[in-house]
Amino acid sequence: MTRPVRVVAFGGGHGLAACLRALRRIPDLDITAVVTVGDDGGSSGRLRAERGVLPPGDLRQALAALAGDDDVSAGTARLFQHRFAGDGALAGHPVGNLVLCGLLELYPDPVEALEQAAALLRVRGRVLPMTPVPVSIQARVRLADGTLVLRRGQHEVAVSRGHVEELRMSPPEPPACEAAVAAVAAADWLIFGPGSWYTSVIPHLLVPGLAKAVTATAARRLVTLNLAAEKETAGLSLPDHLAALTRYLPGLRADVVLADGSAVGDPEPVRSAAQSLGARLVLAPVAVPDGGPRHDPPALAAALSPVLGAARRLPIPDRPAR
Repeated sequence: MTRPVRVVAFGGGHGLAACLRALRRIPDLDITAVVTVGDDGGSSGRLRAERGVLPPGDLRQALAALAGDDDVSAGTARLFQHRFAGDGALAGHPVGNLVLCGLLELYPDPVEALEQAAALLRVRGRVLPMTPVPVSIQARVRLADGTLVLRRGQHEVAVSRGHVEELRMSPPEPPACEAAVAAVAAADWLIFGPGSWYTSVIPHLLVPGLAKAVTATAARRLVTLNLAAEKETAGLSLPDHLAALTRYLPGLRADVVLADGSAVGDPEPVRSAAQSLGARLVLAPVAVPDGGPRHDPPALAAALSPVLGAARRLPIPDRPAR
């Protein structure tokens, strides 16, 4: 007897969306996206401040990435992603953010609200928040002149130039989404990245319930490295990216680190850093064909499929917890 391979992907924004678009191309996967909810910029920040809801932008991106292939679902996904232009009250808001805001007000449980949105888009898989409450991301950043400053909010941290010395969240120990914890416990694979390291990937490790679930699960773990440094990770090497994960979740082990060979340069330091996590390094061409620093979903799917073992429908034995 066979069953789909259960995959949980952590992240937010464009990085998670690219990962989800890749995963949906692979047959026989049961996909769950666990999404950060710390955004405080743009439309999400406005709706969060005005309505007190979870910031909807990253959730919207994940839903659209997993939308069904039929014409109705694809059209609904395009509508969700449509952003109002002009200077009026709606300017800058994507339609999907407003729909999610309404659903989050109609349904006190955000998981139920997201299930309703998923039904509209005929989503393949499930989209969940990492925590049912909005969080604020904060970072102590060392600037080039040595000054230590505190950056408050995801947007400030994301655009900050300097070395992030400490990342934290407010509230400091937010509750984990129970459905996300259950998905992690039942998973065959956990995927971290690509995405903004300090504002989209690591925040999941700062949710105690999720961190405990990630440590306890028997699932294998895969880390997808970024193609280029962002402002928040300027000066951070690819091995440093891996070290940052274990800094915020000591004892974290991984099975595979996936990277694009053209972004790695000398692979030996990255291979050594991967081995320190217990992982093997897999190099594959996963960037868009024009050479930009963006993951190409078809290429990423081609790299992920043999790693996840999802190209074949095989019995998946239960594994003892580590």
